[in-house]
Amino acid sequence: MGDDRLALFKQLAGDREPPGERVRELYVIAGRRSAKTQNAAAIAVYLATVGAALEGLTDKLAVGERGTVVLFATDRTQAKIMLGFIAGMIDASPVLSAMVEKRGAEEIHLNNRVSIEVTTSNYRAVRGRAILACIFDELCFLRSESTDAADVEIVRAARPGLATTGGLLIGISSPWAKRGVMYEQYKRHYGQDSDVLVVKGATTQFNPTLDPRVIEEALAEDPEAAKTEWLGEWRDGISSYVDRNVVEGCTRDFPLIVPHQPGHTYTAFVDPSGGSSNPNADEFTLAIGYRDKDNTVVVCGVWARRGSPDETIEAFSKILHDYNVRTVRSDRYAGRFPADSFARHGITLQFTDKNRSQLYIDALPLLFTGRIELPPDPVLANQLCGLERRTGRTGDVIDHPAGAHDDRANAALGLAAHAMAHKAMPKVAVRFCF
Repeated sequence: MGDDRLALFKQLAGDREPPGERVRELYVIAGRRSAKTQNAAAIAVYLATVGAALEGLTDKLAVGERGTVVLFATDRTQAKIMLGFIAGMIDASPVLSAMVEKRGAEEIHLNNRVSIEVTTSNYRAVRGRAILACIFDELCFLRSESTDAADVEIVRAARPGLATTGGLLIGISSPWAKRGVMYEQYKRHYGQDSDVLVVKGATTQFNPTLDPRVIEEALAEDPEAAKTEWLGEWRDGISSYVDRNVVEGCTRDFPLIVPHQPGHTYTAFVDPSGGSSNPNADEFTLAIGYRDKDNTVVVCGVWARRGSPDETIEAFSKILHDYNVRTVRSDRYAGRFPADSFARHGITLQFTDKNRSQLYIDALPLLFTGRIELPPDPVLANQLCGLERRTGRTGDVIDHPAGAHDDRANAALGLAAHAMAHKAMPKVAVRFCF
């Protein structure tokens, strides 16, 4: 590197010396619009076509074995964009395009026994395979319905496979909360001379073509958010809503659904959605439960569906009738449509006066004191554990992280908050006179 590039490297790498040989892991913390996805795609193309062979990685493949360069995207839309970049780079070169043996919906197979595969948050994608490189786009924002720590699980699954081939792990992301793989690697290796390289910088340092006025306006509007979005700084004031051990302590072993039982007064809460059938879309959710004599809220079940809202409301109305519930509550986010549709099935939808953050805050004491019984629903548990508490100008905001969902959590805790809001029936002594 020349003097200018060396100075920039030290500025981005915390003043450490450039590594003398290829590092084992690389983490790039950059502001938005830093061309992160394009660079991830370019690295994958280089490694799959030339780099893996130059590094001797393909020499470690067994006879008949195919090596894979795996890229992880935050969702299917991002994966499709990334695969488009990869295909475009390969097709633009007559030499590289001649290497293509087969194309699939998620992968490209090359004639050098290397494949490029783009997937979402699935730790199984790296198990039991010869992995030459793992590249994570927006590592801080990887989410999964099966775990509240997708980044940790996937990186943990990737490292043994990479150790076998000597492959490279690369994480590229805008920063977010001070937790997860990216932040832990930043704390341990930023500015340190080791075989893990961490670089961090503002958007303009990675993409000097961006108009600086965009960043100036963002800083003037919301300095705290803009520092994370554009300056590559970790976000302060973000904490977890509740720990997993608390959620697990409130979760019954079975059954998933507690059927209607005479003698209980049931409460219901819905979180409507727009009706998309896309697996990454929000779910339309319903929670039903009651408050027992010990002032514990029993969440009998959480039902979730995607697709036609009318069909969902018809199905949910039957469930509500089974529990003798004629009034269901919801926040005002969905507007009038679900109220009108529920009314056609004899169900009254009442909007709450509180938003979801306020409902979450009201339900928090129930979780901490164990006065809520949750169904053994792993998606619900992961949504609860994934909720973030952020300090804002107008108070605390509790919401799901970017790219994640909280539909089941909203229904369950909305139900709990309203079940506890009802006054308990007073005990009345009755004397019969004959």
